[in-house]
Amino acid sequence: MRYLTAHIQSVMKRKMIFIGGPRQVGKTTLALSLLGQGVEPDHPGYLNWDAPGIAASLRKGVLPADEPLIILDEIHKYKNWRNLVKGLYDTQKTKRDFIVTGSARLDYYRKGGDSLVNRYRYFRLHPFSLLEYDPGGEQRSLQELLQFSGFPEPLFTGDVREHRFWQRDRLSRVIREDLRDLERVKEVSLIEALVDLLPSKVGSPLSIQSLREDLEVDHKTVSRWITILENLYVCFRIAPFGSPKIRAVKKEQKLYLWDWSAIESEGARFENLVASQLLKFCHFQEDTEGHKMELRYLRDTDNREVDFVVIRDKKPLFAVEVKSSDTNLSPSLKYFAQRTQIPHFFQVHLGSADYEKDGIRVLPFSKFCQLWELP
Repeated sequence: MRYLTAHIQSVMKRKMIFIGGPRQVGKTTLALSLLGQGVEPDHPGYLNWDAPGIAASLRKGVLPADEPLIILDEIHKYKNWRNLVKGLYDTQKTKRDFIVTGSARLDYYRKGGDSLVNRYRYFRLHPFSLLEYDPGGEQRSLQELLQFSGFPEPLFTGDVREHRFWQRDRLSRVIREDLRDLERVKEVSLIEALVDLLPSKVGSPLSIQSLREDLEVDHKTVSRWITILENLYVCFRIAPFGSPKIRAVKKEQKLYLWDWSAIESEGARFENLVASQLLKFCHFQEDTEGHKMELRYLRDTDNREVDFVVIRDKKPLFAVEVKSSDTNLSPSLKYFAQRTQIPHFFQVHLGSADYEKDGIRVLPFSKFCQLWELP
């Protein structure tokens, strides 16, 4: 059972359920599990827009008889999908429940046309994180996540060669299929080149200018391509946090990948894993509790930096610095702790040390996850 299952079940009798998330993160498996145990993708209640005959039937409003739950997969590839889904739901909601899934940001592709507001609840499914994969938070499990990512297939297979094949095939399908179906982009080979460049950019302020020069295209084009890749769950960006009081930078964003296993640098890979865990926490709070969440970072004009700040309902909740080893306390943590209203500062690492100094907790990443009950 995935971490969202019970929350979806509590809502699906009142609203349509939208499940978004990266390709191969387990959306179809999660949706099918709500039809019953051991259900296969050929179940009559599962309607994949790409399957032969399904699109034609749905455009006519034809649904399988006697199915109390209908799963509409990848239907957002249809230009007028919003009106189609609205019509199906409005005419059938007293008889059936509906789940809509897709490997793109359904909230983004929902915009425009006839609004679906108040008819659905949107849940974002993330890869497995440490405590979802292993509630005990064992170090071995963390190393497996770092090596194979949190995507179910490579993680549970645990095979280095199969992982390489999986990475190649997944990105190929995202670029060659999802991108083609959802965006008007002619320069597919250049976007593939951009995707190849992104792992080396993780954790540092993102320079669009540098990417523009590497790809030999204009600034606006690179910005648009990165936004497209965000909408397709290839990467995500976080913005700086702070005020003039600490001379915080205002515009430089940092970029991270949904598949952190593509990053060669061990330190950057661990930082990305932590970023993904914190983003999962933020999305979980938004999708299940209705809080407004933000994931940001701290950096001032003197290059002092703390990797992450989690903000809930416009108030900072905690800040996190990431270190691969349980080394000395980062001086930036103490500096910002004395000059901001952030109530909790942490330094997480892959070692075993657990102590507090100057009001800042230094602890293993697994203990940090347990402390905040991260999903």
